[in-house]
Amino acid sequence: MSFLSFFPYELAPWQWAALIFSCLCFGISKTGINGISAVAVPLFALVFGAKESTGVVLPLLCFADLLAVLYYRRHAEWKYIIRLVPWALAGFALALLVDHFITSNRGFKILIGICILLGLVVMFWNDRRGKARDAGGGSNTPGENAAAPETPESTASAWWFTALFGVLGGFSTMIGNAAGPIMSVFLLSVRLPKKSFVGTAAWFFLIINYLKLPLQFFAWHNISVQSLLFDLSMVPALIIGALAGVVFVKKVSEAHYRIAVYALTILASLLLFL
Repeated sequence: MSFLSFFPYELAPWQWAALIFSCLCFGISKTGINGISAVAVPLFALVFGAKESTGVVLPLLCFADLLAVLYYRRHAEWKYIIRLVPWALAGFALALLVDHFITSNRGFKILIGICILLGLVVMFWNDRRGKARDAGGGSNTPGENAAAPETPESTASAWWFTALFGVLGGFSTMIGNAAGPIMSVFLLSVRLPKKSFVGTAAWFFLIINYLKLPLQFFAWHNISVQSLLFDLSMVPALIIGALAGVVFVKKVSEAHYRIAVYALTILASLLLFL
């Protein structure tokens, strides 16, 4: 009897390798680069199916969220979390509604990819506005009565901006555990320092993912004893990934951190359309 025969799923060696790599990415995403989790989501979808994989992945993310909150618990910006959570719950409801109309794995993957791309468009638009404002001097001529131009920071604080990303985040996390890039875009837009970025994301996803558990269990029936046993076998990879994420954040500069998040978010969105 082979060693792999003790596990609840019959998987090929390459599938085990892909899933272990994915769990390393999940750990890194929670304590380091949030968007990297979406690079791993397509691998789980490839092995288990796009919709079915959400129930396998969610308990893994819940455990990784605990690790992240334990380490970054003092670095959260709660004003953003409080604004986002109600809109994310609206995204949950939208995902449950869409579930009745889109049943194919391909359809779910495309929806996730569209969510990420929408976030990227807003992020780059926001950054371009910031550069244009800086190039123009960023202020009105003395004596003018005109209102000051809206800055990227004020745009990111607007209710519609928070609503957009909250709904997209709740929707994408419900249909495919792929809200990491969406939240990365939002947190980059509000220009948080790297530790506040990770800490805010950690608390937000801790709340959202634990709220999702009963929905995945009772509404979609995606969590089972079999899936939980598999998740237990992946815990060491999650812990190793989480430690790697902590080291990364300590070593990398603020500018390089933003570049890494940008690049991985773009890569994640492209992978979902393959």
